Amino acid sequence: MILALAGNQNSGKTTLFNRLTGANQHVGNFPGVTVERKSGIVRGYKGVTAVDLPGVYSLRPYSPEEKAARDFILNAAPDAIINIVDATNIERNLYLTLQLIELGKPMVIALNMMDAVRGNGGRIAAKRLSEELGVTVVPISAAKREGLDQLMAAAVSAAAGKRLPKRLDFCGGACLRCIHSIAGTVESRAAIANIPSRFAAARLAEGDGPMEKALALNAGELGAVSRAAALMEHETGLDRSAALADMRYSFIEEICARTVKKPVYSKGQERSIRADRLLTHKILALPVFFIIMFFVFFMTFAVIGVPLSNLLGGGISALALGIDRALADFGLNPALRSLLTDGVFSGVGTVLGFLPVVLTLFFFLSVMEDSGYMARVAFVTDKLLRGIGLSGRSFVPMLIGFGCTVPAVMAARTIPTERERKMAILLTPFMSCSAKLPIYAVFTAAFFRQNRAAVMILLYIFGMAAGLLCGAALNKFTPRENLSPFMIELPGYRMPSVKSVLMLMRDKAWDFIRRACTVILLASVVIWFLGSFNYQFVMVEDSAFSLLGTLGRFIAPLFAPLGFGEWRAATALITGFAAKEAVVSTLAVLTGNAVSALPDALGGIFTPPAALGFLVFTLLYTPCIAAVAAMRRELGSAVSAARVVLLQCVIAWAAAFIVYRIAMMFFV
Repeated sequence: MILALAGNQNSGKTTLFNRLTGANQHVGNFPGVTVERKSGIVRGYKGVTAVDLPGVYSLRPYSPEEKAARDFILNAAPDAIINIVDATNIERNLYLTLQLIELGKPMVIALNMMDAVRGNGGRIAAKRLSEELGVTVVPISAAKREGLDQLMAAAVSAAAGKRLPKRLDFCGGACLRCIHSIAGTVESRAAIANIPSRFAAARLAEGDGPMEKALALNAGELGAVSRAAALMEHETGLDRSAALADMRYSFIEEICARTVKKPVYSKGQERSIRADRLLTHKILALPVFFIIMFFVFFMTFAVIGVPLSNLLGGGISALALGIDRALADFGLNPALRSLLTDGVFSGVGTVLGFLPVVLTLFFFLSVMEDSGYMARVAFVTDKLLRGIGLSGRSFVPMLIGFGCTVPAVMAARTIPTERERKMAILLTPFMSCSAKLPIYAVFTAAFFRQNRAAVMILLYIFGMAAGLLCGAALNKFTPRENLSPFMIELPGYRMPSVKSVLMLMRDKAWDFIRRACTVILLASVVIWFLGSFNYQFVMVEDSAFSLLGTLGRFIAPLFAPLGFGEWRAATALITGFAAKEAVVSTLAVLTGNAVSALPDALGGIFTPPAALGFLVFTLLYTPCIAAVAAMRRELGSAVSAARVVLLQCVIAWAAAFIVYRIAMMFFV
């Protein structure tokens, strides 16, 4: 038995999914957290699977993830639909509910957040609402686990008994006549396509092009649909889409007037309104955001993260030294001993030493998201981003890009227009992902110790500025199209959930450790081998004469104009294609230094201007292999992904060259 969880964005779907299945999917106080469907077995119900679908406001899809949600409901034929309705915004949420009812499938409504409604003096007559809609309505609070047993009992009963909605029509007059006329015209086509004819008729009445293609209507049928819609427009005085929307909202207003007592503003909502006067102010909002981000980076790189990383790095170095001595006393084979100490500990240990920096950054970002502030930032950046051909919706993948480029690229699915979606995918890698933090930390400790926090913050700003400039150039020299309207629900401010924040930090820590123990471990071993043996597979004393040294010297001239035409620097950039953390682990292996000693060793490879050029290049050049694979999947073509990679490398080279030349004027 499959139960599809469908609802508006930020209605509590993922929270309900976690409660039902015991899963630990990330829940954010931010619309659009779920960008692909997730499934899990419902606890206590053997053989019952719940599927968490991306949030949608309508079954007329505009973006890929909205299309994926509708296609699953139509084509995967779930046994029942659980429609999650935010009871605090019931009028808006019921619009999707009416469309789901029109599907004519078994369905129950989960009236979520009822605790908030009751707490603010509101009331919803669930039994009367159920009678009005013709489907079972169950009041719940997913966050507090209230009503979940009753919800599952109702959903399983509806699915097992194939209990269909008792009502499909929510209007009369011109709209009803139009829908019924079209339903009769396309009934046979809908049966062949396995789409409910009543649902198909409502979509066609709205002018849904994808539905016309799905039904493969001929010219005569298309003409009949157009005539029915034209008659409806004439009688209502509205265009076909507006007429259907007006019909649904008129019905919603009527039933809400009979079943809903609206809650009064709570003190929390009043505080949110007062806070938004500043945080969404048309002039002050962006400066406030930049001040907040400066505080986050300063705390991460100057006060908390980097000092903790130094302590952890010292501990890892001491452990590596102790193990090296123990292996020497044991008389282990020198080659194997070198592999363990110079390969594994120098590579993996160096990366693990920067775990506190990653966790500190994500602590602050999680607090900002869970409080509801990030939704405001997306809103206020809309005007800025429209100047380069994007909308505020593109801020979401860019924000996620500070963590990891892979989910950031996937988050671009929420963007409805293809051009804007491709631009967001191209610009997202310019945001500094967490994998680049070890590179920044090592190089700033080596060359800019007195100003390391400022340099790190400037790198983040430089990446964002480079993305905006690149977007402006693309917007000017590529064909333009109308930008999609940007609508976002601004959730109420709330105290960040300790559990949610800790869960996100745990996930990021595990992901960081997993990469260090898999990708970085493998890369470190390969680098050690290539840097220890020559083409005759004879172990060399100087890695410059190894296989890796030969390859590095071959490509090093490409980076000589940037100030780091040294073979070890060039080699580290190549391994960075696998994972950005591998840049640091490669330098550690090739210099034979542990994490605590690596900054001192870099002075023999880089000058301060060259170090700045290297930092800018690693900031802007193509992301890891996993991110490139994600871009290929989202762009739908390996050629398109390759073009993005090439463009990013060219931009990175040019930016690093300019920065290096400017820095040369200040470092004599």
